Amino acid sequence: MTRLVSVGNAVVDLLLELPALPRSGDDVTATGARTVVGGSATTLVAARRQGLDAAYAGGHGTGPFGDLVRAALAAEGVAVLAPPTPGRDTGWDVAIVEPGGERTFLTAVGAEAEGDPAAVVLEAGDLLHVSGYALAREPSGPAIARWIAGVPAGVTVLVDPGPLVAGIPPEVLAPVAARADWWSGSEVEAAHAPAGPAHLLVRRGAEGSVVDGDAVSGFAVDAVDTNGAGDVHAGVFLAGLAEGLDARAAARRANAAAAIAVTRSGPTGAPTRAELDAFLAARA
Repeated sequence: MTRLVSVGNAVVDLLLELPALPRSGDDVTATGARTVVGGSATTLVAARRQGLDAAYAGGHGTGPFGDLVRAALAAEGVAVLAPPTPGRDTGWDVAIVEPGGERTFLTAVGAEAEGDPAAVVLEAGDLLHVSGYALAREPSGPAIARWIAGVPAGVTVLVDPGPLVAGIPPEVLAPVAARADWWSGSEVEAAHAPAGPAHLLVRRGAEGSVVDGDAVSGFAVDAVDTNGAGDVHAGVFLAGLAEGLDARAAARRANAAAAIAVTRSGPTGAPTRAELDAFLAARA
């Protein structure tokens, strides 16, 4: 059975909604606050809500944050393939959301950086999501770089480099890019694409996306929180490919899913298949 596997970084977001970013020494009262699970978990949940089987192959810890990650994945029917790292909890971040939806992260790295996919077995027809956050960490980045060359040819590999792409060591990034079928990121992240990926998917927010140079229109909405929008986009795009859609059609569904997600607070706003179909039908 086709499934999406992520060698990424499921983490806990301590979400704070602020009227503005604080200056040094300020004390700003949040207008909203909650704890949610994000990172690669968002990509997997987005795909799962479209009906695709999904599994997490990244690192996770033994403390309360690790428990939160596992519970959130289990609630969505996402399998966890590796045991937790003894003696280390899953990492977390403070996700600051400003009016208009822009977000800023302050991150504490944890057991997600211990991920090693060496025991993960993929089959032809599966899809693999590789997170740039996992590539930027030690020892998960080198472990993924060693493993990825052995991923079967029939597996579709999507690399989402993320905002840390400039800091990923070349010896880690090069073998991953060489195996990638898709490099999927923002316009800034796309500019860092090395030689290797067969296809390029550029996310452009409300303007939509660009698939190998071909623009796919987006959807204008009133953004509340952009946290996780790129992760949702990647998950729904891969779900579209898994069901046999061409890349443009899969990107249009991903554009719509990301548009829905930014109208909701936190990284958990991926739409269900029914919600996404209704959104697209209303804008046909």
